[in-house]
Amino acid sequence: MTKRHRFPAATAVAGLVIAGAHFIGATSAYADDVTPSVPPGTEPSASAPTPIKTDSPGLKLPQGGILAAPKVLDMVEVVEDIGGEERRQETNQTVMMALQSEVMFPEDSAIFNAQAAARIQAIAQEINSQKATTVRVFGFTDDQGSYEHGKELSKKRADAVQAELAKTVTNPAVKFDVRGYSEDYPIADNGTEEGRKKNRRVEITFPRSSK
Repeated sequence: MTKRHRFPAATAVAGLVIAGAHFIGATSAYADDVTPSVPPGTEPSASAPTPIKTDSPGLKLPQGGILAAPKVLDMVEVVEDIGGEERRQETNQTVMMALQSEVMFPEDSAIFNAQAAARIQAIAQEINSQKATTVRVFGFTDDQGSYEHGKELSKKRADAVQAELAKTVTNPAVKFDVRGYSEDYPIADNGTEEGRKKNRRVEITFPRSSK
C-alpha cells in the first residue's frame, strides 16, 4: 500500500521567497518534519520565470526595497509505501528511488540479502525505459557510530547497488556517479528509530525521458 503526495509548482513572485512546499492533507513537504539539504548536483533544476520589471508600480515595494532573484521550484511528487521501505520522488526533470538499507542488506553489511536483487533489477528496467545516460547512486547511514565508519559502509552499499544495476542496464554508455555520504543529508529525525531507519538508505536518481 502506498501514499502519494503531490507538491504544487511554486514561483517566487515580487521578491517573495518560497520556503517550501506542502503535502496535500499534511503539514510538511518532508518526512518527519525535517527539511533536508541535498547532495551537490541534486538541487532543483527548473528554469526561472519571465523577468519582472523592478520599476513596475504594481509591485508597491517599500522605499529602498529590492527584489530577490525570481525562481521556479520543481514540482515534486513523492510516493512512499506505508512501511517506508521504498520511496519514489519525481520532479519534472528526474526520478529518485530510495530503498531502506534493511530491505537490501543485513545489519552493518554491504552484502545483499535474497530480496535485494529483484528490487534493484526493477529499477534498472525503468532506467532502460527512460533511456537514461547518467545514474547517481548515493548511500547514506544514520548518525549512530562513527562518521568514518558510516562513510565507508554507505559507499560500499552504493557500490553494491551500482554493480547490480549494471547487470541489467542495457545502455553501455550509461555513466554512474557513486558516492557514500555517511550521516550527511538526513531525510528524517535521527532521534527516533523510525527516523534512523529512513536515513539508512540508498538513493538511485536518473533523468526522466523527454518524450
